[in-house]
Amino acid sequence: MNWINQPWPWYIAGPLLGLIVPTLLLIGNKAFGISSSLRHTCAACFPANIKFFQYDWKKEVWNLFFVGGVTLGAILTTLLMPNSGNMNINTELAAELNKYGITDYSGLIPSKLFSWQALFSLRGVIMIVGGGFLVGFGSRYAGGCTSGHAISGIANMQLPSLIATCCFMAGGFLMSNAILPFILKL
Repeated sequence: MNWINQPWPWYIAGPLLGLIVPTLLLIGNKAFGISSSLRHTCAACFPANIKFFQYDWKKEVWNLFFVGGVTLGAILTTLLMPNSGNMNINTELAAELNKYGITDYSGLIPSKLFSWQALFSLRGVIMIVGGGFLVGFGSRYAGGCTSGHAISGIANMQLPSLIATCCFMAGGFLMSNAILPFILKL
């Protein structure tokens, strides 16, 4: 079990992730993505007279099983293989985070930023609630999430996916280098 507990190198994890695209296309002519599952869930659970939710969501039920499997896998991993030590992060990043009082790296994400206690602070509301809203809104506005555009869309040579992925990257660089330092000071 030790091999599965360690981070996998990019040259193994990357190709495995990349092989999902042709596998889905060959097996069922399906595109890889996660954000559309919210639409399918809403269409299934809350049938209403809203045009956006009036489609045959049952044709996309595979996507709901996929998201359910991801969720179940995350729960099982958390329960059966808990994190046994601190995360290894770059020393320069650790020094920068230390300036903002973030020193605990015992989980996958810093609990000072992402926890129930952090949620009830201004910084937590901005990062967790505001960030979640922006990710959800942005993925719908862009016509898909980062995995759908960057993995499936670019693999299918779709120009809109290339543009969306470039915008995702630019937004990430801007956020982490220009906006996040101000939020962390709160």
